[in-house]
Amino acid sequence: MSTPAISGAALAGAVRTAIDQVIDGEAAGVAKAADLLYAALQAGGIVQAFGTGHSEALTKEIAGRAGGLVPTNRISLRDVVLRGGAPLSVLDDPFFERDHQVVHRLYELAAPDPADAFVIVSNSGINGSIVEMASLVKERGHRLIAITSTRHTSRMKSRHPSGRRLAELADVVLDNGAPYGDAVLPLPGGGAVCAVSTITSALLVQLVLAEVVRRFLDAGQDPPIYLSANMDGGDDHNQALEARYAGRIHRGAG
Repeated sequence: MSTPAISGAALAGAVRTAIDQVIDGEAAGVAKAADLLYAALQAGGIVQAFGTGHSEALTKEIAGRAGGLVPTNRISLRDVVLRGGAPLSVLDDPFFERDHQVVHRLYELAAPDPADAFVIVSNSGINGSIVEMASLVKERGHRLIAITSTRHTSRMKSRHPSGRRLAELADVVLDNGAPYGDAVLPLPGGGAVCAVSTITSALLVQLVLAEVVRRFLDAGQDPPIYLSANMDGGDDHNQALEARYAGRIHRGAG
């Protein structure tokens, strides 16, 4: 059996297929997620975003992004060092994201309001810190949106002591359409290249954002949206909005 050629065109076709799957298959979930986040913001809450490994990149798509919502906060494993006083050496552990115990310190540092909603991004949805954060979030009464690959997580055993996965704990699960292993172009000798979960998960984030903003506009309200800091007046606009959430949103480096 011949193996499909590895090429930009082959990847583009695979990405189009994945994007269509997300747009067509996740429309109901996107609407539910937007309802959840809009309700949280109307109740005085903010959006707390958490992810580890490569999925952390998606938390930057949610929090502190030009064209995105201002009342958002990014929770990172690095917070235990940058804000929590832990030694830098803890970040040398390549399996730090599998440590479920660190999450309680991260939650404490974030100090979420009861009205805050959480978005947790994890392609696999199985690592200790991800599942523990989801469990803690639900125990504390927050609403939770998960962005994950249902095809990947369904084939994996949880690395959390409870045996549960992220998707089993969330109020809304958005499937990013990525295959098992994430990469979409098979190699002749086995394995595959070109992961798509970042592309499709970013699309899901922006689809939800568009629906949240639509709810603001339908209610006759001005959505609290960032301008690019690289536009004239951007800094002043953003700082004025951020002042409403002083002490609740953190925009540290990294």
